[in-house]
Order: sequence, then C-alpha cells, then structure tokens
Amino acid sequence: MVRPWSELTTRELYSILKLRTDVFLVEQRVDETELDFRDLEPATQHVWIADDQGAAAYLRVLVDPVPEHRDAHLVVGRVVVRADRRGEGLARDLLDEVIRRHGRLAMMLHAQVAVRGVYERFGFAAFGEAYDEAGIQHISMYRPADSTLPR
Repeated sequence: MVRPWSELTTRELYSILKLRTDVFLVEQRVDETELDFRDLEPATQHVWIADDQGAAAYLRVLVDPVPEHRDAHLVVGRVVVRADRRGEGLARDLLDEVIRRHGRLAMMLHAQVAVRGVYERFGFAAFGEAYDEAGIQHISMYRPADSTLPR
C-alpha cells in the first residue's frame, strides 16, 4: 500500500507507528526522536505491506526541496521489517515498488551498514564515510536517475 499521511486510516497509522517504535526504539534502542514531523508532509509517501497482525514492513519516501546529495530530491527512509517476517524479501518488495514509481528520479538513503547490500542490489552506491547514527553504523547511499525505466 502507498498513501500520504492524510489518507492513512487510524488503524493503518497505529500499525505503522507501532512497527517503527517496536523495531527502532525497543529492539534497536535508538534514543533519537522517531516522530520528526516529516511523516506529515503532503509529499511524503508511506509504503507498507500488511498482514493479519498489521504492518509487516514499511518505508517512507520524502521529498527534499534542496537535495542533500547531488540531484537526489527523494529520500528513502525508516525502512523496517517486523522481526517475525524478516528474511522473506519484504524490504526488497517495498524497494521494488519505490523504484517502479520513482526510479526515473535520483534518490538517496541512509543505510545501516549491516544491510547496505540490500540497497546495492537496487543501484544505490555508498558515498562518504560510515558514521554513527543513534548508536548504529550508517552509510549514505545514492541512486542516480534511471532513464531506461518505462514511464
């Protein structure tokens, strides 16, 4: 499913936020603010896969008016998969959807170093040095616009 914040139902919103807080705050012990008001921006797209327990995998796509790197106005973030569904390829399914919708545009993300290979398979390349974000090693990654994708 893909929706802006304004079209999320209360149940969908709760399920997405529960998944994000369960993984980032409880499991990974991230001590930074999870809710950053970027979710509310009209251009932000919330992309997720649900099952009978709610959101099983999620990511968001932000639009930055001024690119952080090169021409990448799109920023993929908050990629998360529920513990009981990991290893099923759900993150790949979400990324497939993002590339299908936006692959003709440059995009970037901040990947946890341990999973950077997932993003490399989608044409993202690391740039800069690894850095600590909330106690977890991250690397910035960039994917150029792909003019070979159909419109």
